[in-house]
Amino acid sequence: MKSEIKFNELASEIHEANKAKGFWDMERTNIECLALAAGECHEAIEADRKGKYMKLSERSKEQQDAVDEIFIPMFKNHVKDTMEDEIADAIIRLLDFCSARNIDIDWHIRNKLRYNSTRERLHGKKY
Repeated sequence: MKSEIKFNELASEIHEANKAKGFWDMERTNIECLALAAGECHEAIEADRKGKYMKLSERSKEQQDAVDEIFIPMFKNHVKDTMEDEIADAIIRLLDFCSARNIDIDWHIRNKLRYNSTRERLHGKKY
């Protein structure tokens, strides 16, 4: 059975955490939110250009559930500033924005995928 990804729930969780950390003490414009997400995408490109990829051979549950004294150094040494880390930052920025603007991103993703499934190969473009 396929489990359903719930982006709206994740977006809400991210937004609440970011509000608690002060990122929404002042209202952000749409442009600012989108620019911040684009900046994270640029950082992912730069990490890729530098060959900075996650160094862990295995992403085990034990590592994820480790106490902070173990998790933080592991994350800083093997994950921080890698391409994968920056992609996660971009997604976090976008989901935060979606929650702040009450965008039903679950609906939009599912319907965009449905629409795209009806389009021609490469959506009629060269690449």
